[in-house]
Amino acid sequence: MKIGYARVSTEDQRLDLQLSALRRAGCGRIYRDHGTSGTMMTRPGLERMLASLRPGQTLVVWRLDRLGRSLSGLVQIIDDLGRRGVDFQSLTEEVSTASPGGRLIFHIMAALAEFERALISERTKAGMAEAQRKGRHIGRPPSLSDKQIVEAIRAVETESIKSIAARYGIHARTLQRQFQRLRETG
Repeated sequence: MKIGYARVSTEDQRLDLQLSALRRAGCGRIYRDHGTSGTMMTRPGLERMLASLRPGQTLVVWRLDRLGRSLSGLVQIIDDLGRRGVDFQSLTEEVSTASPGGRLIFHIMAALAEFERALISERTKAGMAEAQRKGRHIGRPPSLSDKQIVEAIRAVETESIKSIAARYGIHARTLQRQFQRLRETG
């Protein structure tokens, strides 16, 4: 019996493409995680699926990176499945651990996928460093303007941080961080 696993990283993404592919591959049951990063190895759907697998079954994913983002995490899961008598299949990469050659290809593909992610990460960091060097702001825009921060500081003398934060539509901890940032920059 084939058991499917589908995952998307953010709440905005949809599982439809993966679910359709897994159904076409003959998966009788499909576990899913929605809005869960692949870097996290503790995912509710993944844990339920791994606990349900029995010898002779095959775990099927749409792509390798749906199961895990790191080579060590993927290898650990696949090795554990092999010890339990469970095969693994990735539809997009056309990898199956049902044969020794398939296991070799899996390890090569996983290493290349991790290498690609590392290159992307390096390029992203280099781009962010260059943007900062040129004086561009990186990340989210500030939650409060400088004028709002000054108003909030004045209001703290007569109001609670919680009520001030509510007025600006932010969390009290966000307001405290703004105050701390202001103290640090002088």
